[in-house]
Amino acid sequence: MTTTARSTTSPPVATPPRRKRPPLAPYLFILPYLLIFATFWAWPIVSSFLMSFKDSRLGAAAPYGLSNWSRLVQDEFFRTALRNTLVILVIQVPLMLSLATVLAVALNSKLLKAAGLFRFAFFAPLVVGTVAYSAVFRLLFNTDFGIVNRALTGLGLPAVDWLNQSGPAMSVLILAMTWRWTGYNAIILLAGLQGISEDVYEAAAIDGATPAQQFWKITLPLLRPTLLFCLVLSVIGTLQLFTEPALITNSGPGNSTMTLGTYLYQQGFRSFNFGYASAIAYTVAAIAAIFSVLQLRLFGREQ
Repeated sequence: MTTTARSTTSPPVATPPRRKRPPLAPYLFILPYLLIFATFWAWPIVSSFLMSFKDSRLGAAAPYGLSNWSRLVQDEFFRTALRNTLVILVIQVPLMLSLATVLAVALNSKLLKAAGLFRFAFFAPLVVGTVAYSAVFRLLFNTDFGIVNRALTGLGLPAVDWLNQSGPAMSVLILAMTWRWTGYNAIILLAGLQGISEDVYEAAAIDGATPAQQFWKITLPLLRPTLLFCLVLSVIGTLQLFTEPALITNSGPGNSTMTLGTYLYQQGFRSFNFGYASAIAYTVAAIAAIFSVLQLRLFGREQ
């Protein structure tokens, strides 16, 4: 009788492939940047947030609390600064973007000669230093010897005390900001215009569309992403506004042109109340984030 010999050896077990360790070289190369980023960007943000819960005027041993945040609700000066900032935002930003759109369309026209010269001329205000241009605006609107009042009196109109009255002072701020930033936004919008294909306009012209119809039906809809970009940047910049009210009107007369930026500066670097200034800074950042989200939801749905 023959028997079949059965193998007593077990089948070999497949070993799972060993995972390769990620190379360390890329992380070593970016390590200096990460250290600088953590030291000078991330940590100040965290430190500022922690400081907002502290009364810095009492020293390092002061207890943490919500006193700075609760003070914001009751602070009349903060409400004044917020109202002034929103007034500038509502008036200046739409005015500036409207002018920038018209200017960009004009700069993009094939009928315009020496287009490069005009583009530089309208972008030039951004190159001028903020202190210099603020000083120029103070001189232009000086009550006694400013050229604006001289022009008004020359036309038989009464002189205006531009920098010592609430309404005129706010008008000077809005005018100065519009002069400085319209060209900058126009150049961005011009880049957006040059991204629109000429075939679209040629097809519209063949169908009999007038230039006005082409502007409203083609240019503005296709320019909407660029306009949204300019709008978000302008809103954030206005909420951080500091230079013009600090150098042209000195937040006055009274506090009629005080903005969130100048009030933050007063609390942080004049009163040395860095805890309260940190609470103001985070409030401004929260308002800017809310405005940005609303704008993206309202105007950037298709994107």
